[in-house]
Amino acid sequence: MIRKALVLVYGATAYLAFLAALLYTIGFLAGVAVPKGVDDGATGPAWRALLVDAALLTLFAAQHSVMARPWFKRWWTRLVPPAIERSTYVLASTAVLVLLLWQWQPLPATVWSVGPDWARGVLWVVYALGWVVLVFSTFAVGHFDLFGLRQVLDRARDRQYAEPGFREPWVYRLVRHPLMVGFLIAFWAAPDLSVGRLVFVVAGTGYIMVGVRLEEHDLRAQLGEPYEDYLRRVPRFVPRPVR
Repeated sequence: MIRKALVLVYGATAYLAFLAALLYTIGFLAGVAVPKGVDDGATGPAWRALLVDAALLTLFAAQHSVMARPWFKRWWTRLVPPAIERSTYVLASTAVLVLLLWQWQPLPATVWSVGPDWARGVLWVVYALGWVVLVFSTFAVGHFDLFGLRQVLDRARDRQYAEPGFREPWVYRLVRHPLMVGFLIAFWAAPDLSVGRLVFVVAGTGYIMVGVRLEEHDLRAQLGEPYEDYLRRVPRFVPRPVR
């Protein structure tokens, strides 16, 4: 009984930590409502800031890519109980994200700054919309499975957890990766774009482009023909015009 309670607390803690880090990231990129934004902090040589930021972004991408691969999961679950495998991934991702936000080195030189107030307002709305699309997409595909809560709840209830089968919620019929579309919208909808934020969003965009291909490769192997058919019918990021 105690072990089940500990598993449940572990999963809930991992989820809440991730939620807090996500909310901080929204404020971090916007430069509002957080102690340190993307352009805040002491400035030093640009080359040093670029090296530190590149190292942080590389660590983030490596952790996400490696721990998400099926071969790693097979090895990892020999050491970690399957019920907390996803929660451990979420917690590790959160830790790396917190490190990135904490140690980020600012590069505040301006790339662009939108002038008219109405245009700035539109971009802020689009920025918020990107995060809404992201969060909505997680619920469409199984929010509580994605962040490990369903797994720990089933363990606490002595139920056998089953991975969700392949399905196509309506937003996933428009594009294959709506969650990543949300990230891309939020990344690039910037009334003020500094060099530092440009580094962040270019690296994030590059990681998304590589990451979705790795994910699709894994899903091809796992799901076979149904997923191949899905790839043929549904575009990756940009919806097709309705005929």
